[in-house]
Amino acid sequence: MNDARNTVWREARQAETGAPDAALPRWDLSDLYDSPRSAVLARDLDTAEADARAFAAAHKGKVATLTATALADAIAAYEHLDEILGRAGSYASLLFSADSVSPEIGQFSQMINERLTAISAHLLFFTLELNRLGDDDLARKASDPALARWAPFLRDVRVFRPHQLSDDVEHVLHEKSVTGRAAWNRLFDETMASLRVTMSGRQVMMGEALNSLSDADRATRAEAARGISATLGDNIRLFSLVTNTLAKDKAISDQLRAYPRPTSQRNLGNMVEDEVVDALVSAVVADYPRLSHRYYTMKARWLGLDTLEHWDRNAPLPGDDDARIAWDEAKARVQAAYSGFDPRLGDIARDFLTKPWIDAAPVPGKSSGAFAHPTVPSAHPYILMNYHGRTRDVMTLAHEMGHGIHQVLASRQGYFQSATPLTLAETASVFGEMLTFQSLLDAQTDPKRRRLMLAAKVEDMLNTVVRQIAFYRFETLLHDERRKGELLPEQIGALWRKVQTESLGPAFSFTPDYDLYWSYVPHFVHSPFYVYAYAFGDCLVNALYGVYRDGLDGFADKYVAMLEAGGTLRHKDLLAPFGLDASDPGFWRRGLDVIAGFIDELEQGETA
Repeated sequence: MNDARNTVWREARQAETGAPDAALPRWDLSDLYDSPRSAVLARDLDTAEADARAFAAAHKGKVATLTATALADAIAAYEHLDEILGRAGSYASLLFSADSVSPEIGQFSQMINERLTAISAHLLFFTLELNRLGDDDLARKASDPALARWAPFLRDVRVFRPHQLSDDVEHVLHEKSVTGRAAWNRLFDETMASLRVTMSGRQVMMGEALNSLSDADRATRAEAARGISATLGDNIRLFSLVTNTLAKDKAISDQLRAYPRPTSQRNLGNMVEDEVVDALVSAVVADYPRLSHRYYTMKARWLGLDTLEHWDRNAPLPGDDDARIAWDEAKARVQAAYSGFDPRLGDIARDFLTKPWIDAAPVPGKSSGAFAHPTVPSAHPYILMNYHGRTRDVMTLAHEMGHGIHQVLASRQGYFQSATPLTLAETASVFGEMLTFQSLLDAQTDPKRRRLMLAAKVEDMLNTVVRQIAFYRFETLLHDERRKGELLPEQIGALWRKVQTESLGPAFSFTPDYDLYWSYVPHFVHSPFYVYAYAFGDCLVNALYGVYRDGLDGFADKYVAMLEAGGTLRHKDLLAPFGLDASDPGFWRRGLDVIAGFIDELEQGETA
């Protein structure tokens, strides 16, 4: 990164916060590789390519003839190869997330993606041939203890069996991925990272402008909204092209693979039935009036407004100074919450907080979001976030810490079986948020502060449940309409306005510029239909936390075992020890009742 640019940015940050940038950690990726020019990285890629060719020579066209023991050995060798590729891919991805505007890092990331695609092409045959095994033949082999440990891997590979294409077509689609979806993803990321918003006569990063939408001063929020709208408007044709192209690309793929609807592939990958997702969406939509409509009507009263504008949605409440929280204090709060629940989780949290595994400084060129990347079991996860010192940032740290702890515990299942479906991947993160929030709430004796904390939590829950289901409905409408033809930016904006009006309710008056705000949401580009997993996780955790508060015997042990299972078990098996079942129609109502209960308490406080 340019040293002069860094100096200017550091001085600006210190003037704003009174704290030097040095207080915020940057991660050290040397546990993966020490640099893009690493000799170890080059050797790993060369070795992986040679081993992939040898693996293909040994097994291609012969998978059906392998004994159970030989098949188990082949899967183990395949996993080892794939983990090497995963390590290199994780390194490139993390570098790019920390600096998406560096031409050198962009070039390196593309080089790695192309190299990994070429190497993995030699391995593509393996899962294709696994899926051509007959059910009876595989069942006989799976009964052998040698193959038993790979049962979850085989189950998950064969979920997509009905949608598998011929080997030649699969190979072409695989090879072209680097110039297809992956290229459009890169274009979006680099464009977003380079955007600047004008505020008070200076140029700020998009992430900083978005953060200003939570400012206590309404004029500042309005100015930020105008600046964001102007910047998005200047780029809306490009974002519309990206969105139209990716939606069309997905429609072609879905048609080839005979998926019945745009969400089908995501649901299969999440190992969740369509009916369960439909029940979640229906339950949340039916509860819009009881949840978001009711809360935002109260918020308008608290702010002394007849109606809210879109830049008022995350406004702090009167009396909430949202005082800056130092990074060390944030770490202490999160550490205490996890250690207080269970020392095993506290020990893992301490590793993240004391080792260079977190990148928290909001620097130019960095991804504006937050995530925990599991990398590979032979290393450890990394967390990226942008810490501005607000209470919401503490909750973000708690959230991503939950992901990181989950990933560490699940890593013992190995590279193939540690990954958790998205519907369960949010469980530990949202549960960690709830632990942190409840520990702070329970310690609060001031009724006014307690009310403000409760309102902030309700807003986070509405953003996680209502907002994400609205996002999901937007994607559903968009992909359905795109199958009829390319959509103009105005048409996409109209779909966005429809779902926002429906979900947020009559308390809001949306200015026309809000029709542009769909364009900065990265999930729509990177992971179509990912977003319902947030609502799934929040409602699930609300129900799970209720069981915890009710004092279920051995809850912590059951919870740790659930996280350790990684991707080996489905949601029914994972939730059964807690007496919960996501296929039960009453399950989602139980989770939504928790949010409604918090809103009830806020309403009662109004009349007290």
